[in-house]
Amino acid sequence: MKNTSTALTRRFAVVAIGLLAALALPFAQALEVGDKAPDFTLQASDGNTYSLSQFVGKQPVVLAFFPAAFTGGCTIQCKAIRDSSDEIKSFDVAYFMASVDTAEKNTEFATEYGLDFPVLADPQKTMTADYGVLSERGFANRWTYYIDVNGVVVKIDKQTNPNTAGQDLADNMADLGFQRRTATASR
Repeated sequence: MKNTSTALTRRFAVVAIGLLAALALPFAQALEVGDKAPDFTLQASDGNTYSLSQFVGKQPVVLAFFPAAFTGGCTIQCKAIRDSSDEIKSFDVAYFMASVDTAEKNTEFATEYGLDFPVLADPQKTMTADYGVLSERGFANRWTYYIDVNGVVVKIDKQTNPNTAGQDLADNMADLGFQRRTATASR
């Protein structure tokens, strides 16, 4: 009886450890500065589909994650970025906001608040997991990733303030030395 009990205890421990590892997997892969940013292909609020690979070698990318459309802090964050649009667009950079909402919900959100930048939809939560942004509750954390022209993460802001998100984004791009647009360059 002792051998059967010991075998069952070991089997239970192996299953429990495997289950815990599987549950923790999406949360254990947080990117760090210096890591190559994972590629993604996602639909956006402007009706286009974007991939990180389309910008690598051409221009830096900023990904500002937010938990959910039409919630208090997220609305403030998106409006702050919208309100800093002129300053942000003075940089030669592709910038996006991203959530785990559907493309339809993000499109409605972008339309209602007059957002002049694409909001990426990741309802399958693949990109948010790949970037280590997916919270235990199944939403994206409010983090901003700055990715250089070579596709390498050069800064991660895990203390994004919704009220100052737009000016902070522009200030960080300046501090990182992201190139300004020339008068003839277009977005």
